[in-house]
Amino acid sequence: MAGDEPVVRLGVDVGGTFTDVVVLVGGERTTAKVPTTDDQSRGVLDGIETACEAAGVDPDDVGQFRHATTVAVNALLEGAGAPTALVTTAGFRDVLAIGRQDRPALYDLDAEPPTPLVPREHRFEIEERATLEGIERPVDDDRVRELATEIEVSDAESVAVSLLHAYASPENERTVADILEAELDCPVSASHEVLGTFREYERTATTAAEAVVTPTVDTYLGRLTERVRDRGLPEPRVMQGNGGIADAGAVRDHAATTILSGPAAGVVGAAEFGDRTDTAGLVTFDMGGTSSDVSLVRDGDAERTTDADVGGHPVRVPMVDVNTVGAGGGSVAWVDAGGALRVGPRSTGAEPGPACYGKGGTEPTVTDANLVLGYLGPDTELGEGLALDAAAAESTLADLADEAGLESAQAAARGVYRVANATMSRAVRGVTVERGHDPRGFALAAFGGAGPMHAAALADRLGIAAVVVPPAEGVLSALGLLAADEKHDAARTHRTPLCDADPGTIDAIYDDLSESVLDDTADSDRATVDREADCRYAGQSFELGVDVPAPFDPGTVAERFHAAHERARGYRMDDEPVTLVTCRATATVPGDPPTLTHDPAGGPRTGEREAIFPDGEDALVRETPVYDRDRLPTDGTYDGPAIFEGGESTVVLPPDWTASVAGDGSLLLEVDR
Repeated sequence: MAGDEPVVRLGVDVGGTFTDVVVLVGGERTTAKVPTTDDQSRGVLDGIETACEAAGVDPDDVGQFRHATTVAVNALLEGAGAPTALVTTAGFRDVLAIGRQDRPALYDLDAEPPTPLVPREHRFEIEERATLEGIERPVDDDRVRELATEIEVSDAESVAVSLLHAYASPENERTVADILEAELDCPVSASHEVLGTFREYERTATTAAEAVVTPTVDTYLGRLTERVRDRGLPEPRVMQGNGGIADAGAVRDHAATTILSGPAAGVVGAAEFGDRTDTAGLVTFDMGGTSSDVSLVRDGDAERTTDADVGGHPVRVPMVDVNTVGAGGGSVAWVDAGGALRVGPRSTGAEPGPACYGKGGTEPTVTDANLVLGYLGPDTELGEGLALDAAAAESTLADLADEAGLESAQAAARGVYRVANATMSRAVRGVTVERGHDPRGFALAAFGGAGPMHAAALADRLGIAAVVVPPAEGVLSALGLLAADEKHDAARTHRTPLCDADPGTIDAIYDDLSESVLDDTADSDRATVDREADCRYAGQSFELGVDVPAPFDPGTVAERFHAAHERARGYRMDDEPVTLVTCRATATVPGDPPTLTHDPAGGPRTGEREAIFPDGEDALVRETPVYDRDRLPTDGTYDGPAIFEGGESTVVLPPDWTASVAGDGSLLLEVDR
C-alpha cells in the first residue's frame, strides 16, 4: 500500500468449529468465518484469502498479523502431543502419577485420575541432590550421556527435565538439559526455565505439558510461518494464555504459554470493546461451536491465574482465568440412563457438524434447537456459504423428543436451550459467586458465534440486568488480538517471612526477573515491568498475589496482602505474620487498540419470523422482527422481542428487554430488575 494509506491489520483465531478472521483497514472491519481444518494452517490461509477478498485488499498489503491457536490445548486434551520422556531425581519418577491427594469429584466412587502425560516406561531417574542452599550431589556427566541413549531408544520426541529443588538451585538441572540437548535431536524443557516455583508435582506437570506440546506447536508455527511468508504476509505474532502477544519465535521456545490462546484473546477483546456500563466489571461469555468460556474483567483488566488445570493436568504458567464448560453450538443433546435431558460435553465439531448444517450430521445439537426455536432463520448463513437445513433440525429434535418423552420437537428444543443455559450459568457462578463476587453487580459481555443468542436468557438466570454485545461479536477473539498488549512473565520462589525479608535480596531477585522478561520483549524501550508477590499467612497452603513497590518495602506488601485477603476471603488477620512465597515480574509493551467505526446505511429491519420465548413455565410463539445488525443506527432503541442478525452471529432480545446501539456498533441489552 502507499505510505499515506492506513495499515492493514489482520487477526485470526482458530476455534474448534470455525476459524475467525478480522481485517481492519483504518477503523473499517471485514470479517470471515470459515470451517476449521485438521491442518489448522490451511484453514487460516483460507480465512485470510476470504476476508482479504471481501475487504478489497491483497494479502501482500497486510502490515500486522496476529494469531490465536488451539494447537497446544488440543494436544493436551486429545492426547495428541509428542511422545515425551521425563527425567527426575532418583526416587521421584512417579511424582506425575502420585499427584495430590485431592479428588477431582469428591463423591464419585468411580472417579479416575487423569492419565499422566508421560507413561512410566518413559520416566527416567538420575542420581543427584539439590537443596534450597545449593548442590549437595552433582550429576555425573557420563551417566547423563547414558541416559540420553536410553531416551533415544524409547523413541521420545521431546524431553522434560524436572529435578528436586531446581527452582532454587538449578545447576544440576541445567547440566542435564544441556547434555541431553547436545546428545539428542529433540527439544528439552527444563523446569527451572518453564516454571521457577516450588511444589514439585505442579512444576513437573507443567514442564511435562510444555514438553508434550512443544514439537506440535513448533511444527505448526513453522509451517504457518512458511505458508504466510510465501503469500506475502508478515510473520504472525501469537496470543499467549496470559492475554499478551509474543513473537512466534518466543512462543515456539515456550509453547505452554499458548495454552488457552483463543479464549484469552476473547477476554482481551471484551475488556477493550465491551466496557459500556457503570458496573463492577464484566462477566465475559464466549460461546462457540464446541464449548463456552467465561471469565471476569475488573478495572478494565482480565483476571489472571497461576492455578489452571487443563484436562486434569496442572499448568501453572500465568493465564487469563477462564472457566470452560462443554456447551457450545455443536454440543450434542442426549438422554441419560435416568431419562434426563443432557447437553454436551461431546460436540459434533466442524465435521459433520449439527444436523442443520446438511453435512451428514444426524445428532441433535444446541444449534439445531436454536433453529427450531426461531432464533436462527432457515435463510441464516453461518460462516462462508453455510445455509441451514430447518427440516433436518426438526427431524433430529423430534427423535430426541421421542426418546425423552416430550410432546414435540419444539418442546425438545426448549429443553436443550434451557439445559445448555443451566450448564453455562454454573460456569458463570464458578468465576463469581464461588469467588466472592455477586454476578448481579456485573454486566455480561456476550460474544462467540452462539453467545449472543443465549446471553439475555443466561442473564435472567443470574439476575444480571445488562448485557453488552461488542462489535464483531462472532469473531471477537480475532478482533481482540489486535487490541492486545505484548506480555511476558517470569517467577521465582523465595520463601521468607516478611518480617525477616532483606529488601536488598528481594530487589535483586526482581532485578533478575525484570531482566529476563525484558529480554523476551520485541521493544524493551517501550516496556514497563510490574512486580508482584505471592504471599500467605503462616500455616496457609495457598497464596494471593499483591503488587510490590520498588524498592521493596515489607510493611507495604504486608498491608496490601491483608487488604487482598479481606477482599478475596472476607476477613483479615493483621496480627498474623505474612510469608512471601514467590516473586513475579511481568513485562508489558502497550498495544495499539483499534478505533472502530460504525456507519450504517439503509433500513435495519429485514423481516420477521416466529420465535418461541418462555412465558412462565410455558412457551409463547411470538411474531418477532428481524434486524440487520450492521445497519442499526447509533441512536436506535429497540424493544423485545427482536432478533439482530450479523455476519457471524445472531443476537436474541427477549420480551421485556430493550436494546440500544453505541457509537462503535456495540449493542447494550437491558432489563428492569
